[in-house]
Amino acid sequence: MQQPHVPAGRPARDGAAPDTAAPAPRSVPGAARVLVVDDDATVAEIVAGYLGRAGYVVDRAADGSTALTRAAAHWPDLVVLDLMLPGMDGLEVCRRLRARAPVPVVMLTARGDEDDRITGLEVGADDYVTKPFSPRELVLRVQSVLRRALPGTGTGPLTAAGVTVDPAARRATKNGSELALTLREFDLLAFFLRHPGRAYGREDLMREVWGWDFGDLSTVTVHIRRLRGKVEDDPARPRLIQTVWGVGYRFEPSGAEGEG
Repeated sequence: MQQPHVPAGRPARDGAAPDTAAPAPRSVPGAARVLVVDDDATVAEIVAGYLGRAGYVVDRAADGSTALTRAAAHWPDLVVLDLMLPGMDGLEVCRRLRARAPVPVVMLTARGDEDDRITGLEVGADDYVTKPFSPRELVLRVQSVLRRALPGTGTGPLTAAGVTVDPAARRATKNGSELALTLREFDLLAFFLRHPGRAYGREDLMREVWGWDFGDLSTVTVHIRRLRGKVEDDPARPRLIQTVWGVGYRFEPSGAEGEG
C-alpha cells in the first residue's frame, strides 16, 4: 500500500493554540527518545505517530523555545526539526542544541533552495528530508542516524597524523585536544582513518558513511568542508583531507601537501 505523504504546505488554522503536549511515551525498555519540532500540527501528528509505532518515545514541540525547554527537561537521542518555525527558526534551534551537546538532528524543510539545505548542514544537522516526504522514509532516516550514533564496537582507536578517533567512546582528538564533531563528521573522519591513502568519490562516501545509495551529494561536500575546518591547520590548504580532482577525496596520513 502506498504510504501517505506529508504535505509541503500548512493547513488553515482554526485559531486554536498549537498542540505542544507530548504523546504518552511508549513503555519500551531502552527506547530512543525523539523530539519532533514542527508548528504544523498535522505534520507533527503524522511524524510522531509513525515514530511511535516504530518503537520510539516521542516528544513534540510547536516552536523553538518550547523545543529547547523540552530538550533541557528530557534530553533527546535525536531531534526531527522543521526549518520554518515561528519566531526562532529551525537553524537557530539547531545552533543552540549543538552548543549544548552533540545531539543528532534530522531537519525538515519545505524549501527547494539548495542554499537552505546547505545552511542546515552547516549549523550541524546530520540529515534532512524535504517536504513532501514519505513518513516511512523519514523513519528509515531516523533509524539510520540513530544506528550510526551508537558507540562502535569491535574496533580500537584509529590514529594518523596526530588525529585519533575512538569509535567505542565516540571521541576524536587532534594532538590531544578534543574535536567537537557532529555525528556525520565523526563517522566521516573515522571512515577516512580506516581507509588512509585511498580516494573515494562523493557517491562512495554517501553510501559508506551515510548508508544511502541516493541523496544530494552536496551533503558530502558540506561535511568535508566542515571537517577540514576542524582537523586541518589551514583549511584553505588541506593536507589531511585532500581533493583528488575528477575522483573525490583522500585522507593522506602523512599530512603531505596535496591538490587542495
